Formats: sequence, C-alpha cells, structure tokens
Amino acid sequence: MKPLVLLSSLLVMASTAWSADATRPNIILMMADDMGFSCISPYGGEIQTPNLQKLADGGVKFTQFYNNAKCTTTRASLLSGMYPRDSGNSIPNGIATIGEQMRAAGYRTALCGKWHLGSKAPQRPFDRGFDEFYGLMDGCCNFFNPAQPDPDAKGGKVRIFGQNDELITEFPPGFYTTDAFTDHAIKTIKRFHGESKPFFLHLAFTCPHYPLHAPAEDIAKYRGKYKAGWEAMRVARYERQKAMGLWDKMPALSGTDDKAYAFEGANQDWEDLRMATYAAMVDRMDQNIGRLMKSLEELGIADNTIIMFLSDNGGCSEEPGGRDDTQQPGLVSTYTAVGPSWGWAQNAPFRRYKSWVNEGGISTPFIVRWPGHVKPNTKSNQVGHIIDVLPTCLEVAGAKPLAEVHGEKTQPIEGSSLASVLHGETRSAPKELCWEWSGNCAVRHGQWKLVWDTAAKPVKWELYDLESDRTELHDLAATKPELVKELSDAYTRWAKATGRKLPGAAKNKKGKGTSD
Repeated sequence: MKPLVLLSSLLVMASTAWSADATRPNIILMMADDMGFSCISPYGGEIQTPNLQKLADGGVKFTQFYNNAKCTTTRASLLSGMYPRDSGNSIPNGIATIGEQMRAAGYRTALCGKWHLGSKAPQRPFDRGFDEFYGLMDGCCNFFNPAQPDPDAKGGKVRIFGQNDELITEFPPGFYTTDAFTDHAIKTIKRFHGESKPFFLHLAFTCPHYPLHAPAEDIAKYRGKYKAGWEAMRVARYERQKAMGLWDKMPALSGTDDKAYAFEGANQDWEDLRMATYAAMVDRMDQNIGRLMKSLEELGIADNTIIMFLSDNGGCSEEPGGRDDTQQPGLVSTYTAVGPSWGWAQNAPFRRYKSWVNEGGISTPFIVRWPGHVKPNTKSNQVGHIIDVLPTCLEVAGAKPLAEVHGEKTQPIEGSSLASVLHGETRSAPKELCWEWSGNCAVRHGQWKLVWDTAAKPVKWELYDLESDRTELHDLAATKPELVKELSDAYTRWAKATGRKLPGAAKNKKGKGTSD
C-alpha cells in the first residue's frame, strides 16, 4: 500500500507543479540597440512601428525609465539586476544573471541576438544560464554577412557569431540579422511551448546600431522624408509628443547640440539616405516584432506572456572612419553611421546621446504589455531603471533571488521590482540612481540630478531639477552648493563600491570598455 501512497503523493506534487507552471507567465524581454528615445511612434517618432504601437496601446509606457548610456554596461545591469562592476564588460561570476535566476525558478531560458558580455568561457551566454543561445557575442557586425570583417577604422576584425558553443562562419544569401534573430526566437518559443515549463526569452536586436544596413524595399519607404533636416525632424517629434500628452507637464525642447553641424551646408541627399536607412532598420525590427507577436497568438499563449521593450542607450553620435558621403548607406559593402546631428536629434527633446549621462544618453522608451494585469493604453511617470527588470521578472514568476551562484554567495540585488507599478500602484522611488561611462557621471535623488558632462565647457558638476527641467537647461549648482556636495558624496560612495570612475579622473583603460 505504501508504494501506492508514495505514487499518489508524487502525482499530486507533479500536478501542483504543472498547475503553477501553467499559470506563471512567459516573459519576453526585447531590446533595440542604439535607438533614440523618440524614434518609435509611441514616443513621438515618424518611423512606422505599428507593432510597438500595438504593444503600447495594450500596455503601459514609461516616461522616466533609465538605461546605462552604453551597450555593455546596460547589458551588464539589465541581465543582473546590479550596477555594472569595474569595466562593465561582463557579469562577475559571483553575480547571477537573469538566465541563471530564471532557470533556477523553473523557466526555460534563451537569448537570441546580441550578448556583448564575453565570448570565452565562463562568460558566454550558455555558461551563464541560457539554455539556448543564437546570435552575436560581439557589439556589432555586418547585418547581411556577419562573417565580413570590419573596416580598418574599426580594427578589421571578424565578429563572433554562433549558436550555443558552436561558431557560425557562413551565412546564406538573403541573410539579415534582425530577421534571423527573430526566426530563431520563434523557433525556440515553439520548442519551449511543447515542454512543461514557462520560458524567459531575451531578444536583443542589433538594430539600428551601425553599420547602416537595411533591405532596399524598406529604405525606399523613407527616401526623401528627411530632406528637411534633423532640426525639423526633432521639432516634429516634439510636437507629436506634446499632442499625445507624453508628459503631464511638457518639458522644454533643448537647444542644438554642439556636435551638430548645419544641414544647409551638408550633402542633403546623402544625409536623407543615412536617416532613411536608419529608419528602415527600426521599421524592419518592428515588422519582426509583429511576426513574433503573431506566433504567440497562434500558439495560444499571447495572454499569458509578458512582453517588455526598451533601448540600450540613446541615439548614437559616433562616425567610425569619419564622414564620407561617397559611401552609400544600406549596402553590404559599406560601413556608415548616422553621425552626431541625426544621433542627437533622435533623442528629442533631451540633451546629448549615447555615452553621455544627460537625459538623451540614458532615457529609454520602455513598454510593458501583460494582458489582464497591466491596464491598456496607460503611461507611468514613476522613475525606473534597468536594474529593476530582473527583480520584476522574479516577482511575477513567484521566485526568490539565488543565494549562491558558481560556488559564491550572491550580493543582494540592487534593483527593485516594478510589479506594483505594472498593476497601477505607486512604489517608493529609488533612493539614488547613479551612472558613469567614459568619465561622464551622474546621480539622481528624487527630483534632483547632478551631472558631470565631459563635453561641457567648463567641465564641472551641474545640478538640475528634473521635476521642472527634465531637459537639463537650467544649472542650479551655484545656488545650491550644499546639495551639490551631498549628491557628489553619494556618487563617490557608489563609484568606489562599484569600481566606476570618479569625476575628472584621468582617462585609462580601466572602465573604458568597448566602443560598440
């Protein structure tokens, strides 16, 4: 009789576990690469993004959500719930990744797309908790042929692309990374759906990071739409933000960036093509997001799947190899970027861009859809940060953080869950948020933000009241020296604890990281 009792108990336990897994939501975390704050339609963009608009209409969009201004440091924080340590180019073994956390919580885990946190053991995705990996371990690559070496201006290296522990060095005709990442994501979702566990999928697009590569038919949709220039594009986005009521109190539009040059003296046809190609890359990403959403509906799991979308930093001002209008954007044989004027304008209404920790570098569009839990077509002005994503995933999965990973005791997660915000409630704002990349530093406490902007003249601590001055136009540092000291001391404590740079520190290799 005892064996039957034991068998009965096991069946009850299995049934309970199945029931729990059947109700726990699947989670898809999607991220664009170097996409500006105002590029997609839910945030005022003119680029055709109907699928992201559908996500926003069915969920909540955040207006004060932050990344880390750079590819690597953002990924280190997003995938660990922790601030980046030292260089920020990897996640230390003593800090559990979101793959390790969610797998321990009983989820199947996958990463399709860009990793950029190490290409050698033990820092590859499949070493760090992801059951399935397909994509790029590097920062950027040729979209049509990832095996094609970078130009000399980028070092001439071949980027590392693979699936799990196998390198992929040949790519078929018609290959395009954005399509391929989504193809593999859909294939993986279908495989995971056939198992008895929920899944966590990180779909990390490389678009619209340079080089500017897009299918010709997508570029054609935008040709000629940017011949009024970046200032006009920026004003139009600002007016759409105002019309849609993106903020309850509309911030002022910041002035022209000092890196931006005059559109009147530029090769306007070529500039139009640069931005049209960039727009085509974002458009193609949206098309693929639509394909993924359709697959969820066909599998009958759309209502039990949380979808999150964000960008890893603001628009990018970099121009590897310089500005060369003899190079036609969009082709497999060319390597071009949008440059500082378009890169700055993509972050309307904010100042600066990628690598800077002014609002234009660190503000991200963040959309979350969770049918039956998140009220549709809502917005949240509550402050959030990418370190909050991992604890949010754990809470909705009903899981606790790992106490140990790789034989080491883990540190407490530095982010805090957004689950209450997703349910329409108010959570306590983070006491402090801090940032540093390449000597640009910032700390935010409540409405106050202290910024060390290396592009400013002279370089010094600047203080802004983000409640009334979100676009950082009025420096109050001279009138509030005590607050400047209080916040700068807080930044110093954070920098020393995490191995980040102090303001004004001499440039060196430590903390510099990779440029793409």
